[in-house]
Amino acid sequence: MLKSIKVRDYMTRHLVTFRSDTDLFTAINRLLEHRIAGAPVVDSQGHLIGLLSEGDCLRGILSGAYYEAIGGVVSSYMNTEIETISPETDIIEVSERFLRGRLGRIPVVEGGRLVGQISRSDVLRAVKEFAQHDQGKVRTQ
Repeated sequence: MLKSIKVRDYMTRHLVTFRSDTDLFTAINRLLEHRIAGAPVVDSQGHLIGLLSEGDCLRGILSGAYYEAIGGVVSSYMNTEIETISPETDIIEVSERFLRGRLGRIPVVEGGRLVGQISRSDVLRAVKEFAQHDQGKVRTQ
């Protein structure tokens, strides 16, 4: 049953993260280096305080170019309105949240601390593995 599959089982645990005082161009370089579209921003205790996306970086560069002051720190451009999920949430609920919104990934938070991230592709992998497992049961019966 898909309800028994939890976010914890499929989330990505090792994430690129930033601190609020990370230089914007350092953050851009890390996003490009890791070929990712965004990353969580955490405080010194690992609490999630924001998200920085490629769009946020572009906005920072363009506004800086306009005011002739390109650069700055991540906290000036990160998004602080963050939708999060618990590691105990089931895959069906996550799927429904992805379908309702335009999010491609959701930070996973436990006890206020960032513990991972779940993406649409993680959910697809879970459903695929579940379906293949069930097909194997049907064939052997």
